[in-house]
Order: sequence, then C-alpha cells, then structure tokens
Amino acid sequence: MATGVRPHPKTKTYLVVWLWLFIITVVEVVIAFLPLPKPVTALFFIVLALLKAGLIASFFMHLLYERITLIYSILLPLILLLALVAGVLPDAWSVYLYRGL
Repeated sequence: MATGVRPHPKTKTYLVVWLWLFIITVVEVVIAFLPLPKPVTALFFIVLALLKAGLIASFFMHLLYERITLIYSILLPLILLLALVAGVLPDAWSVYLYRGL
C-alpha cells in the first residue's frame, strides 16, 4: 500500500452516516413545525445544514482524510456568503427604513 493511501470505508460506515443524515433531516422537519421565532429557526437550519454538508463531504466525497480540502469546501462558501450578505445589507436596511416596516 502506498504512503498516504487509506483503505476504503466499510459499508457499515456509510450506513451509519446515512442514519445520521436521516436523523438530522427528521430534526429539521420537527423544528419546522415548532412555534419558534424565525431567527431561531433559521439558525437551527443553518447549523444542521452545515452538519449535513460536513458529513456528506467527509464520507461520500471522500474528503475525510484531506482535512484542508474539507475545511476549504465548508469555510470558503461561508466566507463568500458573509461577503454577499455584507454587500447587500446596507441596501436592505435602507429599504427597511424607507418603508417603515
């Protein structure tokens, strides 16, 4: 076996990951029907989506042993999303103030 090459995970590993993805999805559905404030619900959905993205990238995209690639695949889109929100937020705030909502 060459240096740095890892064995392919067993089927049990994929089934456990699938079970966790299913559990997270069920939690998302339950949260959707709870009478929580919208910001709290949105925060829960974001956290759960990040958990699911990490599981999928780690196991199904085989990035578990490539830590830096896994980190970049999760953090770079988040940074871009924050930049997008920061760019749009001033206009959204001025519209919010103008309409008096």
